[in-house]
Amino acid sequence: MRTILRAALLCLLLPACRPDQIEHLSNTKELAVEAENWQVKRIMPADLLRATRWGGDSLTNTADRELRRILAEKLQEGGVAAALPYCRPMTFLEVDSVAKVLQGSLSWVSPRPRNPAHRATLTPAELVPTDTARRVARLSAEEFTYQRPVVLNDALCLRCHGTVGQDIKPADYALIKKQYSQDQATGYKVGDAMGVWRVNLKRAGVAELYTMKTRKIMKKRKPLF
Repeated sequence: MRTILRAALLCLLLPACRPDQIEHLSNTKELAVEAENWQVKRIMPADLLRATRWGGDSLTNTADRELRRILAEKLQEGGVAAALPYCRPMTFLEVDSVAKVLQGSLSWVSPRPRNPAHRATLTPAELVPTDTARRVARLSAEEFTYQRPVVLNDALCLRCHGTVGQDIKPADYALIKKQYSQDQATGYKVGDAMGVWRVNLKRAGVAELYTMKTRKIMKKRKPLF
């Protein structure tokens, strides 16, 4: 009796397992990658420092790009008088948007600032005139810092930071001194380091950036036909 029942059950199951009735998934590789991306992964201290550099680069490059773009527009529109109020990249909308995504803040300091609130003592090593120099550090369990030089790479900047009477018109410098009576940010030439960018980042923002930057993305498959 048992033999008959097994034979009957086998007859019922076999049709359901026919190869032509099995639905094969065409995107198994994509599903595997997505599953791996959703796995909880341990982020090591070195990974967080690497992400701090990525975040600092992103924020300072945005600030540098927007500063040059906006100042060029304002100088074209109305000279130094029109550009002077806009030499504050930390207040730009694009910079603020990136800072919020990264959960960070941006500032710049200099031993020869225009605004005395930005004065800081910096070592020669910190003022190496190359914007490829980077310093990243972890101040605490939840706070990371990034620093790189602010390098005068655009000759347009000399109209406010070059030599008075040569690059800066006396009338323009009078406007600068009227707003910044303790100004020391002149006498620079192209290629000089004027100070440093400083970025503070929270651990949550750094960890999220690392996760997104290292997330695997499958290339789109080319259609067969």
